[in-house]
Amino acid sequence: METLKTARVGSTVQVVKLHGEGAVKRRIMDMGITKGVEIYVRKVAPLGDPVEVTVRGYELSLRRADAEMIEVR
Repeated sequence: METLKTARVGSTVQVVKLHGEGAVKRRIMDMGITKGVEIYVRKVAPLGDPVEVTVRGYELSLRRADAEMIEVR
């Protein structure tokens, strides 16, 4: 299973499934990350946290723990 955390910088991935429960999953969905949406991985901070992505035309920074809950292909 590949997650957004393991996606390579410069790649475009598609969301397959959101893991997590309750408020955390709802917060990720409120940011526009839903099943089927394409995400471009812009850059990753030197220590791996946060991950900067482009989703639905805007830039977004995600914590590593949140990026790990997003299954992609």
